[in-house]
Amino acid sequence: MKISREVKTAVLVLSGIFLLIFLFNYMKGDNLFEPQDTYFTEFDYNALSQSSPVTVRGNRVGKVKNIIYDYETGKTRVAFSVDEKLKFSKESRVRLYETGLMGGNALALIVSTKGEQAVYGDYLESEVEQGLVTSLSKNFSNVGTELGTTLKSADTLLVNLNKIVADESEDGLQNAIAELNATMKSFKAVAQSVDVMVKMNDDKLASVLTNVDSITKDLSVITSDLKNVKLSQTVAELDKTLASVNSIMSQIDNGEGTIGKLLKDEGLYENLEAASKEMEELIRDIKLHPARYRRILSKKEIPYTPPAEESENN
Repeated sequence: MKISREVKTAVLVLSGIFLLIFLFNYMKGDNLFEPQDTYFTEFDYNALSQSSPVTVRGNRVGKVKNIIYDYETGKTRVAFSVDEKLKFSKESRVRLYETGLMGGNALALIVSTKGEQAVYGDYLESEVEQGLVTSLSKNFSNVGTELGTTLKSADTLLVNLNKIVADESEDGLQNAIAELNATMKSFKAVAQSVDVMVKMNDDKLASVLTNVDSITKDLSVITSDLKNVKLSQTVAELDKTLASVNSIMSQIDNGEGTIGKLLKDEGLYENLEAASKEMEELIRDIKLHPARYRRILSKKEIPYTPPAEESENN
């Protein structure tokens, strides 16, 4: 039997369309050769998209097939399919959760084996899990308010700081910076002068350092000599000497010995005082009447001649 060209063309076109449909569904995650069951659930709002994954304990077992808005109930009806190998009861629940900051949302099938087994077309109870993004959005609402207040305070601070920087008065920051700059220039000039002075007196400074080194060495020698001195023995001998002096002073204070008797004997003191007076009178008499004592000082014997006053008295 001979096949016409038109039939071959039609078969080729249909095959191409079928292949295109197969590839399109395969790219979406559908496998036309794998039998799948479709189940339904409802949510108060839509946070999914077609081909969103359906997972069981983090493992992908299916995907969202269709999302329809029910005008009578005002809810979103979601049709999803899972692999036929997965068995679960009608008491299982479908949980809407966030897959991450950038991953969107997905459905998690909370499998239960109690009760009657679920079949195609059954409605399963749904729930919504508060994810990380929702929690952060609620927490950041207060943070945003506080951040706004902080930014306003920062803006006020920057404005005041700008006024301080732009102040050109005598007390302004620019004037202070200019004075600081002038001070640094003066300090630089002084440093240069000191550097020149050091270079000019390099030899003298070297001599001074040499002398300081010599003095340090001498002090080191003296310190070494002091270390070798038996200081404890010297202190002990000094202590003995002080004890002896203390004993002598105690004897003197008690009137013992010659010095003690001289200091403590009142009779001796009175005798010394009387002898001193007599000596004073004798010296005065020698000055007034030297002729009386001439024969004592002369080598020749000179007879004693009483003075005129004594002759008259006699």
